[in-house]
Amino acid sequence: MADYPGGELLARMLQAEGVEKVFGIIDGTYFGFYSALDRLGIEIVTPRHETSAAHMAGAYARLTGRLGVCMASNGPGVANLLPGLVVEQAEGNRVLAITSARRPEIMYPDRGGAYQCFNQAGVIGQIGKFSHAASSFERVPELMRKAFRASWDGRPGVVHVDVPETIMNGKFKSLPSLWAPKQYRNTEPTSPTPEQVEQAAELLTRADAPMIHAGSGVIHAQAFDALERVAEQLQAPVTTSWAARGVITEDSPLAMPMPHVKLNHKVRNDADTVLILGSRVGETDWWGKPPYWRKASEQTTIQVDLDAGMLGLNKPADLAIQADVGKFLDALARALSERQSANIDSRRNRVAEYGKQIEKDRADWNKALEDDSVPMHPAHVASVCNEVFDADSPIVADGGNTAIWAMFYHRARVPNRVLSTFKFGMLGAGAAQAIGAAVARPDKPVCCIIGDGAFGFHPQEIETAVRNKLKVIYLVLCDKQWGMVKMNQQFALKPLKTLMFKSLKPEETIKADLGEIAFDKVAEAMGAHGERVSDARELEPALRRALDHGGCAVIHVDVDPVKHMWAPGLIHFKKMHEEPKG
Repeated sequence: MADYPGGELLARMLQAEGVEKVFGIIDGTYFGFYSALDRLGIEIVTPRHETSAAHMAGAYARLTGRLGVCMASNGPGVANLLPGLVVEQAEGNRVLAITSARRPEIMYPDRGGAYQCFNQAGVIGQIGKFSHAASSFERVPELMRKAFRASWDGRPGVVHVDVPETIMNGKFKSLPSLWAPKQYRNTEPTSPTPEQVEQAAELLTRADAPMIHAGSGVIHAQAFDALERVAEQLQAPVTTSWAARGVITEDSPLAMPMPHVKLNHKVRNDADTVLILGSRVGETDWWGKPPYWRKASEQTTIQVDLDAGMLGLNKPADLAIQADVGKFLDALARALSERQSANIDSRRNRVAEYGKQIEKDRADWNKALEDDSVPMHPAHVASVCNEVFDADSPIVADGGNTAIWAMFYHRARVPNRVLSTFKFGMLGAGAAQAIGAAVARPDKPVCCIIGDGAFGFHPQEIETAVRNKLKVIYLVLCDKQWGMVKMNQQFALKPLKTLMFKSLKPEETIKADLGEIAFDKVAEAMGAHGERVSDARELEPALRRALDHGGCAVIHVDVDPVKHMWAPGLIHFKKMHEEPKG
């Protein structure tokens, strides 16, 4: 009888859960695990840094609705993984981390002086939803089942299983029998009660001015069609959390895109009834408080969330429903089909007025596109990408001001194609998110709009994209400064001069300027296609050449550093950090 490496048990349990991809760097401490993955046909995507593995897994999970899995080796590998896990937990992405650990005889607790040893399970336990270390081979199945159960229970996030290298690589005469997922966790989405659906339908039908606020729960439920159907039945405008941008196509007249901040405030104040779907209503939603939202006493709130802990968390709910958002919306659509709102025409008129404000905002923003100076105005980048990339190509935005310019000038036309770190604002994650997106959607090129500061965190992942033959196009907006920080410094140091001249001299700010990196040359050195453009008129041809290349490409985009620094909507970002007075 053949002996099995202990890591094969982990690999087979992943296979039983339908896992097809694992992201991580190979290491001898868990050879028994990843060699079994390879043997079982589970693809291993290897980045150049463990943090990137976590971001790849998170992006893959978000775009596919599946479990994202990453791995790291004990000690430094796990230490490198930590920043990525912090971000993926904050963003609410379903990620399982599997790590190796030193042998139990010298770890948990550290005997004192053990090599590459720290409290891996304890540290990740402070970050994620679940984190435990296996003390024996016999306990591995139990802990893996607990991790899977925690991963699919409530709001998605990070779960972790830590397995000693002596188990990963040890030889065992037999493997325990595998349980099917339905034998240890709920595999069916949680449904609302009929009474809850009827009550919600009645409240929304009677409302004068209903609205919908959609969060990431809509993404995890893959409930895009159901959301749009209910919004149309109600003629209810849809606002979203930052992270849920694009859950409804922005071609819809009912979509109130996130960059139209003042309009979002108006919609939320006009509404007498609000349906909140899969959102905590957190700080980027202004906590659901006045003056950005109507007073709770004047606004009937229906909140639906898979996680009971999110219900009424920041905004009181008049009807709190613990359920899968997709199941709820399907049931609500059926209930609404049997009702007719008496004021449906006034609702349509209200939405039409909002549409006029959207067009006015867009016309004002588009004035920047008339600027053909060199180096180019940053508004051109996302605008050109709208024209060149297909509507269902994923787009990743990373950086401070760069992400803002991307969000203001990109139009989300297909649900669930926008990626960023909206909740955590982590610079550098976009380089790996784009790769995770390309693995999730291999049929479409991925557009990653990223700042030079952010891209400087993980430019080595260009080689990962090249090696894996992934169609990722990085547009690196280069202003050679920490632009958002520099803007804050200027107003803190010399506000009047900043208002008059728009920018201070390098010696008038503190370490806010960066040196030159020719990212097109960096790309070429790693085997990618590289180009550099400064003139907006050259950007589209360069993008089309990059797409024709068929693989990874990097376009170094020189942007005007002063115009780049004055990104739209910065005042709203500043106000968001103030506690609402209402």
